[in-house]
Amino acid sequence: MTKLQMRRRSVLAAAPAFLAGAVAAPYVARAQGKPEKSKVVLAVGGKSALYYLSLTIAEKKGFFKDAGLDVEINDFQGGAKSLEALMGGSADVVAGAYEHTIRMQQRGQAIKGFALIGRGMQLAIAMRKDVADKVKGPADIKGMKFGVSAPGSQTHMLVANWAAKGGLKATDFSVIGVGAGASVVAAIENKSVDGVSQADPAITILQEKGEVKVVLDTRTMKGNKELFGGAMPAACLYCQPGLLTKTPNTAQALATAIVRADEWLQTAKPSEVADTVPSQYLLGDKAIYEKAFANVRETISPDGIMPPEGPGNCLKFLVDGDPKIAAVKDKIKLADTWTNDFAKRAKKHA
Repeated sequence: MTKLQMRRRSVLAAAPAFLAGAVAAPYVARAQGKPEKSKVVLAVGGKSALYYLSLTIAEKKGFFKDAGLDVEINDFQGGAKSLEALMGGSADVVAGAYEHTIRMQQRGQAIKGFALIGRGMQLAIAMRKDVADKVKGPADIKGMKFGVSAPGSQTHMLVANWAAKGGLKATDFSVIGVGAGASVVAAIENKSVDGVSQADPAITILQEKGEVKVVLDTRTMKGNKELFGGAMPAACLYCQPGLLTKTPNTAQALATAIVRADEWLQTAKPSEVADTVPSQYLLGDKAIYEKAFANVRETISPDGIMPPEGPGNCLKFLVDGDPKIAAVKDKIKLADTWTNDFAKRAKKHA
């Protein structure tokens, strides 16, 4: 064999590996360098809900690993608990409701969002079937008990906001934390609550069983437009500002993984999604899970970027339901609660 033939054979043998690297390169490049902190602890409240689906996809499809991260995910009962983990120092980053960035600024503590998971709230308020006829509007829930993921979470705030529209105060109804998923279904079936404020797939499963009547729905973009006037930022990645400034490559890697998941979910078949998530997330009915995903898909962010009207819509929502936020609304600096820089760098072909 001549030297020229050997060289050609060597080039051909290397071609598959080169092409594979070329395909993977765009996502590797998005990480903007090696993460300064490869081991990351992430807190979330109710990971099995479709509200956090992009997080589960990033985990199960290996997108965090591709970005150079080893992510430990700690799942709490609700978003308020995961926020506590962040502020207490036991978590580096949270997958939680964007509204917490505003609420914490009102309390004088800075946290900042940087990768959007949901551009629509994806929650619904549903009344137990045997009490639903008594509820013609929010004023009728006085004295009733609601199951939320955890007190202080966005599920709780949705009930508070709705109640305020009926002239009720926070003390006019009660809430208990029931987590997410199967525990939500159980809370309705054993009649420990009169209604729930929750995400899918639990709401769809309860509807299919004929156990509840939905009285307020933000699981579609139409519902979000009717209630909030447009996009309503829901789940996102948020952290204390130091993570973004001191370890920007780590933050970029996290954003890259979430944006990849957001993008994947735009075209994935419902069956592919159901096959990817842990089997227990299906709550015993794969078909209903697939239906629930198909119904909420449009509320998942397509690119991780915060819509222009999002922060303002969220602030108005909080002002309507929380007197403490209403008292300082003119002092809230929304620009300090969010940055699109990391999600923009993570976008394809950026």
